[in-house]
Amino acid sequence: MTATDTPIDNGVNVEALLGVRDALPETPDMAQFQWRATCSWVKGTHSRSDVNTFYGFGGEQEHKSTFSYDADHPLAFAAEDHGSTPVEYVLVALGSCLTAGVASVAQQRQIQLRSVHATIEAEMDLHGILGADPDVRNGFSGIKVTYKIDADATPDEIKALVAQSQKRSAVFDIVANPTNIAVEVN
Repeated sequence: MTATDTPIDNGVNVEALLGVRDALPETPDMAQFQWRATCSWVKGTHSRSDVNTFYGFGGEQEHKSTFSYDADHPLAFAAEDHGSTPVEYVLVALGSCLTAGVASVAQQRQIQLRSVHATIEAEMDLHGILGADPDVRNGFSGIKVTYKIDADATPDEIKALVAQSQKRSAVFDIVANPTNIAVEVN
């Protein structure tokens, strides 16, 4: 069997994804999702978030297990460093979403991946979040994602994979565009 005869397998069931996409015009309610997480304070700046249920495909859904995430701040912030910082979770979410997209698009375009590695970096000035300068933004001033991808593809094809992933990434859209957020106290 030659390399061209070997089926492409990046572990993504593109046929199932395209089947869902093709069914949506006839069942638009199936596309409405509500993602959920709960977060409980532990101590100090330490909190624990759980992800278990969500609504989608017309009904309540449940992950096969509950996923728990500890968040905290590092020792340098006079905290106990029991987990990644919340802003680091944003970087993890962005990198994970873009990378899932790279794998999906590569599968659809019949490009075999050997490795995909992303480095996600964000710049932040603590004057904002610590209230030292009201003119400094609390959040990131910029985010940079750098990919190293080894695949059976040309450099232009790899750039096109990343560009299509960016175009379809929910987290990229959430981070890059304003999103309405309602905060309530019950």
